[in-house]
Amino acid sequence: MTMKNTLTVVAAVAAAMFTQAAFAQASAPASRAEVKSETKSAVKAGATTPAGEAVTPKAAASGAKSTKTRGERKAETQDARKDKTLRPAGEATAPASAMKPATGPSKDRADVKADTKAAVKAGATTPAGEGPMAPKK
Repeated sequence: MTMKNTLTVVAAVAAAMFTQAAFAQASAPASRAEVKSETKSAVKAGATTPAGEAVTPKAAASGAKSTKTRGERKAETQDARKDKTLRPAGEATAPASAMKPATGPSKDRADVKADTKAAVKAGATTPAGEGPMAPKK
């Protein structure tokens, strides 16, 4: 690289850095009092996100109050528990009945061993130490 090219590259990098600094100073940050007043008005308007997992409560999102009594909700929960359709506490995405434990392997051990032997004979397996995670020599 010649000296002229080197100087051109250095000048371009310096110009980019100074331009970025100039744009960063163009907008002054809000003062503490401004931020506090914005936050207070957002809290009064109900526009803040509740603490936790950034999920708005269902009642606040729909804008309506519940039409059921506490006893009705409890009875529904008990019925769902009996029917095993109650979702687990926390971040439930599916009913408890959908979260069944594994029933076991679909093939027995002899079938798996036979399949592996056939794959080795056909050359369809990766030899030991030659896979993508093998250490480099």
